[in-house]
Formats: sequence, structure tokens, C-alpha cells
Amino acid sequence: MSDLRDRAMVPPVAAQPVTPVRVPLATAPLGIWGSLQAGRRNVLELIPEIATEAPIISGRTGKRWHMVMDPDALRRILRDRVEDYPKSVVTKLILEPAIGDSLFVAEGQEWLWQRRTAAPVFSHRNVAALGPVMTHAAERASDRIAAATGRAANLFDEMVTATFEVISDVTFSDGAGFDRASVHKAIEQYISQTAKVSILDIIGAPPWVPRPGRMMTSAAMRDMKRVADASIDKRRAEGAKPVPDLLDLMVAGEDPKSGRRMTTPELRDNLLTFIVAGHETTALTLSWALYLCAFDPQVQTEARAQAQAVLGDRAATAADVTSLPLIRQIVDETLRLYPPAAFLSRTAQAADTLCGCEILPGDTVILPIYALHRHRKLWTDADAFQPARFADAKAVDRFAYLPFGDGPRICIGANFALQEAVIILATLLARFRFSLVPGKSPKPVMILTLRPEGGVWLGVERA
Repeated sequence: MSDLRDRAMVPPVAAQPVTPVRVPLATAPLGIWGSLQAGRRNVLELIPEIATEAPIISGRTGKRWHMVMDPDALRRILRDRVEDYPKSVVTKLILEPAIGDSLFVAEGQEWLWQRRTAAPVFSHRNVAALGPVMTHAAERASDRIAAATGRAANLFDEMVTATFEVISDVTFSDGAGFDRASVHKAIEQYISQTAKVSILDIIGAPPWVPRPGRMMTSAAMRDMKRVADASIDKRRAEGAKPVPDLLDLMVAGEDPKSGRRMTTPELRDNLLTFIVAGHETTALTLSWALYLCAFDPQVQTEARAQAQAVLGDRAATAADVTSLPLIRQIVDETLRLYPPAAFLSRTAQAADTLCGCEILPGDTVILPIYALHRHRKLWTDADAFQPARFADAKAVDRFAYLPFGDGPRICIGANFALQEAVIILATLLARFRFSLVPGKSPKPVMILTLRPEGGVWLGVERA
């Protein structure tokens, strides 16, 4: 092994940090201008450090806001009085140009009928039936990573490729007329160019005031929607495939109460929601999980032993998931430390009291999931990577751990994402050994999701 390879593969012991990388939270008031700068640089920098110790923090930056970290108050917001806390105006302004009034954005009855229609699509039976697609993606990812053996590779890029293959194959399985590369490029372009906080968002300007950065949806996004519409109409005309994919299931779906079926634009917006959420969030989870396994070689060794004992030389399948408890615990702990949806917001519609604090209609109520998951009073050694926390899932307060939200609006694809993450992670850990690369630590930065800025560069060796 050359000196260069030694330096790339084995970080000096003295350089090893005590805890994995974390976001530097605010330690002083930001004001309007500081909030705008922080929001455009990294949304999580809007969170004060004190949020990891306090149950609630309130303030005013143009308009009144409250950050809530108390599990009982979060239960009230997300479950008990969910209709009084719809998604915030800012969230809708950012997402509607891309995914319309789909499940993720819709409220009230418009949301309810869509949820009833889509819920059967993500039943345990249907998700398990999609397992072979995930297994094949794990095999292809393994083949690509094998080519990097003996050097460093950006595992974030590899995981984005793998999860986009999965969501593409289970959404538009025949790929007819659907340029996957163009779809991926359009989504990335939208997130990077328009999914950022505006000064008008910070000061609480009404939604009808145009946000210059969002006035036009990119030509690529418009083209993508036209292509998706054509693919949906073509599938309607041809009928379902022998093994139905998500598009077939959604086309056939109807609201069991009203009998209503989705129109082509409604199907398209929801399928685009699944594509964006279904690949981005799982790719991030896998990337951060591999970083954490490289950060803690002992955990990685134990996980590899479990994966090899269950899998041997083959890739993981849906049937293996329950036999891989440590892999699942790593995924759960990764979602605690680096939740993809790390910063949620709601707009209060009615007067309320949370943690003794008065909430007024129109107030912004922020759910800083990143701070909740690192709260000193809810988690021991909150910044440490300890998968064993989840050895007994029932011991974790349900509203202290919210990677997929909770209540009636809990993420509809949570089981899909967890199955996919365990299948791919187990396959890779069984076959490869990953190590940190000095000077290439990922930086957690959130714009729309919590991404590793600079990628996740890890040394790769055969296990």
C-alpha cells in the first residue's frame, strides 16, 4: 500500500473528534438581517443553542415566533390540535411551485381525501413487494463502490444514485418517455435556486407579495411536469403492468369515502412529491449512516458481523430486515443525529397555550427537530453516536423522536424509507470497510433537507 493511500485511508488518531460533526447553533440574537443571512446559509443556524435545553423559546423577528422542543407540546401540535397548526405560509411558498397542492402541502379536506387514497399504496404488503427493486439497487451500488476499493469515494453521490434508481423504478418502472437524468437535474436545480428563505419570509410579508427568487418555476421543472403528465396519460391508456408500480397503484386508487380519483395533475404532483422525498431523504440517511459507521469503527465492525451472518455473500432483501436489528438501530440513531427534515414550521390558526406560553393566531410555531433530537434533558450524551439507544424502541418518548413527524400527517412513506435504508446499508457494510478521510469531514447544512456539504468522502476497502 502506498504512502498516499495510507494517508487517505487511515486518519491520525489525534485528529479524531470526540463527537460526530454538528451544526454550530446561534449563541447571540440574530435580528432580521442576521436571520436572513443564516437562513440562506444554513437554516439550522437560526436555532439558538439554548433550544437544546429549554422546552420553548419565543421571540419576534418581523413577526412573533415560538420554537417548541417539549414532547407534550409537540404532541398537541402534531396530533391533538393538528388542524390549528397547518404547515406554515413559508413552507407552502417554497414547495407549491414544485409539487403543487399535493399530500405534503395540502390541508384540511383536500389533504384528507388524498391521504385516504394514497395510504393503501404504502401498505406493508405493497412496500414488501417493492423489496426486489431495493435489493437490485443495493447490488448496483455495491458494484460501483467496489471500483473505488483502495481509495476515497464520495458516498453521498453513490447513495443519491442508488436511491434515485429505487424511486424511479418503483414510480415509473417502464421508464417510457421519462428521462430520469432530466428529472433529477430539474429537482436539484429547484432546490438549489428557489428553496431558500427570503427576507419577505423573515419579516412575515403576506403570501401574495411576490418573492423574486420564486417568481418563475424553472423551464426544466415545467418540462419535467409535461413529461410526467404524458407518462401518466400513457399508463392510463395501456393499463397496469403485471407487477404494479407506484404509478399503477396511484392510478387505480380512489378515496374509499367519496370514490374520488386523482386527476393527472394531482397524480403528477404526488408522484413528484414521492420522487423528491423518497430518494433525497433516504440518500441522506444512508450517507450520514456510513459517515457515522466510519466515525465509530467498533459499531461498524459489529454491524458488519451481523450483516455477514445473515446475508453471507448475497444482498439484503425485505425478508432480512427483521433479522438485522443493529443495522436498524444505526438507521434510527442516524435519523436522530441528522434528521433530513430537521426544521419544520407551522402557522397557528387559533389561540393556544404551549408550555405556559401564549400562542396567538398568525404566530409562527417552529419545530426544530434537530434541536429536539439533541436536547440535553431528553437524551443522554445527546451529541454522541450510540445506536444502542434504540435497542428498545418503546423506551424512546414518541414525541422526543420525530424523524418522520407524527400524528395524522406522519410521513406516508416512512416504512418504505426504513426498509430501503436497512437493505442498502446492510449490503454495503457486509462487503466493505469504510474509514474517515482527514480534512474531508462533511458539514451538515440545511436548505430544504439536511445535506452533507462537500459530500461524504470515505476510504473504501473490501471487508
